[in-house]
Amino acid sequence: MKIIFPLVMFVVEIAILWFIYYKVLLFVETTRGKQVLKGLFFIGGLFLISQLLHLEVMRWLLTKLFAISILAFIVIFQPELRRGLARLGEYSPFGLVVGEEGAVDQILKATYTLAKRNIGALIAIQRQINLDPFVESGVAVDSSIASELLVSMFVPPGPLHDGGVIIEGNKVKTAACLFPLTQNPNISKSLGTRHRAALGLTEETDAVVIVVSEETGVVSLALRGELYLNLSAEVLREKLIALCSKTITKEEEEKITSSDESIEIS
Repeated sequence: MKIIFPLVMFVVEIAILWFIYYKVLLFVETTRGKQVLKGLFFIGGLFLISQLLHLEVMRWLLTKLFAISILAFIVIFQPELRRGLARLGEYSPFGLVVGEEGAVDQILKATYTLAKRNIGALIAIQRQINLDPFVESGVAVDSSIASELLVSMFVPPGPLHDGGVIIEGNKVKTAACLFPLTQNPNISKSLGTRHRAALGLTEETDAVVIVVSEETGVVSLALRGELYLNLSAEVLREKLIALCSKTITKEEEEKITSSDESIEIS
């Protein structure tokens, strides 16, 4: 027993370390970190060479460079670190019920009314992660969800049309909000500011964002940094109810969106 217990603990520790290592690699692969890591490996290689060949000046310079690398890492990866920390609190046991079917129907009615009139719209629905940092950038509304209200907000030249609406629970909480634009350098140039803002918000939070294109009237759904284009009212309704009416796991969330093709953003 004295031999088996340390062995089991060793296996558990190795499994945890490999899991962390895998998650870090997966995180880096989906951010700008891939190119930065190549640069760090190159510098590390130079450091080893300077050690082996006793190149004192180069070794001194690289040692000083490593000393400031932590600060540089924080600056370079600030958006990614913020997004990762924000997601640590996801899927708490005290799940937030975002909306009822009646509220979803009101959102859909407004969305497709705007789409038929080629009026751009950006509607974010809060889930587990609080959107208060973005709420503060807008104009307080705190009203029940009604399609007429949502439509009137986005019709130009109204004072609230140029920005996003945030829905929390069964309330329209704020309008004319500023959302962060996606930092993905490979984003397609065909996507406008609304789509970039939708992707940016869903990269940093778990919000569900509906986008109506002003140019084409196409309705899209943004989730987890992915964009699902040209959704019908029936399909969008099904997804919104599944994603927003209860607390779901990430696996269940992936099943909901697995049947749809996300747009290639590169």
